[in-house]
Amino acid sequence: MFGLGRRGGGVGAAGGGDPWKGRLAFGAVVLVAAYFAVQLVITLQTLWLLIFGAVVVAVILRALADPIVRWFKAPDPLAVFLSLLIVVAVLAGVLTLFGAQIVEQVAALSAVVPQGWAQVQSWIQAQPYAGQLFEQLQGLGDRAGQALQVAQRFALSFASGVTTLVLVVVAGVFLAIKPAKSREGLLALAPMQHRPRLREVLDSCGHALKGWLKAQLFSMILVGTLTGVGLAVIGVPSALGLGLLTGLAQFVPIVGPIVSTVPAVLVGATQGWETALMTLALYVVVSQLESNFITPMVQKNVANLPVVLGIFAVVGIGTLFGPLGVLFATPLALVLHTLVTMLYRQDVLKDPDARAPGQR
Repeated sequence: MFGLGRRGGGVGAAGGGDPWKGRLAFGAVVLVAAYFAVQLVITLQTLWLLIFGAVVVAVILRALADPIVRWFKAPDPLAVFLSLLIVVAVLAGVLTLFGAQIVEQVAALSAVVPQGWAQVQSWIQAQPYAGQLFEQLQGLGDRAGQALQVAQRFALSFASGVTTLVLVVVAGVFLAIKPAKSREGLLALAPMQHRPRLREVLDSCGHALKGWLKAQLFSMILVGTLTGVGLAVIGVPSALGLGLLTGLAQFVPIVGPIVSTVPAVLVGATQGWETALMTLALYVVVSQLESNFITPMVQKNVANLPVVLGIFAVVGIGTLFGPLGVLFATPLALVLHTLVTMLYRQDVLKDPDARAPGQR
């Protein structure tokens, strides 16, 4: 009896040192793997965003294709093809009806904005004690000239950007035709026992993206229309072009509305400081309507992302991935929020109140 106890103790003592060595080795492997994973993410950052862009395109096409499949019993490839035709037809219709006016007003806008900037400079220069501020504005103008040179170089890469866009759209079309096949191919990398839960998580991410895109499209149209009509009532030139710019900028939260306000105020400045102030007031009112009424209304029970997370997502993802990261910051943050909520709060913490966006 005692001999068995000593042998058991000897085995325990001998085995007591090995787990520590195994844990240290495992920890070292995890750290090295994490380092190379981060390096891989940073090195291929453009690729990951393009893949995510293709997923967003696929979600848009599936949002149109699903009703076609449900109502007309059409096969998936035909439904996706018809959805793509619908998107192209809508864009072509808008360009046909308003293309000439949009081009004319955008051209006029590019000519009026420098006049507004000169008008603002003259106002500031006429104020007392404005010498130092005017010098700073002059320096800002020099930096703006440098930025224009950068913009010209950026324009030279337009063909490459168009090629990339076509690549993303084509990849999105193939993803939209067989989304379940792509999902199952990704799930094939996971252990069998975890696949049902991961399938549910991926479906929730898709529902969240679809809901957010619908809400965002509605918000862009409504904000652009309100802004364009308001600018026309105030008497600001190129109201249609500015309304279009504001609506498109709405896709990028926080940054987009701020950036779209600057040219509108400068154009309003060409009509006098009263018009400039009314233009600024209009953008503030529309921004408050969007943040307090429009967005909560269209995103209710759809894909509501906490405002704080949206702000830090734009800053953090934009810093990590650049301008392309700012463009996809909110949908990417929405997907990450869904993953953390379902895989960590629900599965690890067992939080009964945790509910992810898009979860059914």
